[in-house]
Amino acid sequence: MGCLVSTPKDAGGGRRMPESIGEVAVFVPGFRIPQGVDFSQSLGDNLPKSLVERISALRTRIVVMAAQETPIAIRPKRRTATRHGGSSSGDLLNALEDYLPVLLGLVKDGSPLRDKVQFVWVNQEDDAEETAMTNAWYEVLSVLHLMGILCLSQANSLLLPKTSGDGHQPRVSEDSKRASVDVFLKAAGYLDCATRQVLPQIPPELRRDLPIDLAEGILKALSLQALGQCVDIQLGMAIDSPKATLAVKRRLACEMVKYWHQAQDNIAQLPLPDGWGKKHQFLVKWKFTEAKAAAYYFHGLILDEGNTEKSHGMAVAALQASDEFIRESKRACEAFNATPPTSRSPALWGSMKYLSEKIPKDVSSKVRINRDLYSQERIIETAPALPDFALALKPDDYQLPSLDPSWSNH
Repeated sequence: MGCLVSTPKDAGGGRRMPESIGEVAVFVPGFRIPQGVDFSQSLGDNLPKSLVERISALRTRIVVMAAQETPIAIRPKRRTATRHGGSSSGDLLNALEDYLPVLLGLVKDGSPLRDKVQFVWVNQEDDAEETAMTNAWYEVLSVLHLMGILCLSQANSLLLPKTSGDGHQPRVSEDSKRASVDVFLKAAGYLDCATRQVLPQIPPELRRDLPIDLAEGILKALSLQALGQCVDIQLGMAIDSPKATLAVKRRLACEMVKYWHQAQDNIAQLPLPDGWGKKHQFLVKWKFTEAKAAAYYFHGLILDEGNTEKSHGMAVAALQASDEFIRESKRACEAFNATPPTSRSPALWGSMKYLSEKIPKDVSSKVRINRDLYSQERIIETAPALPDFALALKPDDYQLPSLDPSWSNH
């Protein structure tokens, strides 16, 4: 089998957690950065020189590009499109996609080459360690994780409000929203593939020693939160559309609750470290609470359309619950931003801008109207249950690529 080694990173390496990561529209965990590997020493006696040189060149390109990309990973307020002297996150994603079909030759049909190369990655979420494992499936898993994180970084860049040329208030364009939906689904697809197709290939004894950022619960939570934020974009578009009914908005909000609830379940029991790990937990709590505020708000409006004392009473309880959740979400947001590395939330836009304005106003007016109508201080004590809708959004169906033709004779 393979072997795993975690060693302290050289104190002089300077890989310290940043104090602040600026504005955050999409949470991007600390990147995992690959370190150099000598393929000729490990594979020189087993493969033709041309093939060894090819896989080495592809990975060396990624090592160089990933090292350049790191500042963007830890400073999401900067744009990923271009920067002087460096590559874009899209270029790095392309390089990883070029590398995968060649890398998979090391694991084809239970190849003995699977355990020949020691792959080393630096875990930025825990900068005291780098993890080395002599198992090529670990490398495939790490590559897919990085591909998913790069997509989240791209989505963050798309969804940070930008000031238009005419000096109007910063906003997120409709094009950026639509593009982010595709990027979120792509991220979820990479991470879902890592969980379903790759993680089971790693022997159980090695899987237990994987770094926390490659744990099954983390991979699933990242995929689910990508879907949750994708639905949030769709909800914002529905709110802006005069054709979208309250039922459509409630369904989207309830779906969002389920995605974030599942994300929370996946990381709740994990021993996440302070810093990036705790920040991740606060992010999920914050977004889960926001989603519940939205769901109870639209549920309350629909219940209020009923003609009975009971339906109006349930509407009041649902709207009061939405008001409590919107207040709680603000506290959770503050806790997220205050957790190192500190961050800032961009100006409100989309569904949360609408809800933060509408919930307090509608709760106040509808509670007062219904109390006057039925002459009761509190019509119902507990909020009604939310409808249980099936989840409609799925990750992109990403499959591991076909083996590169260069392996056809080996």
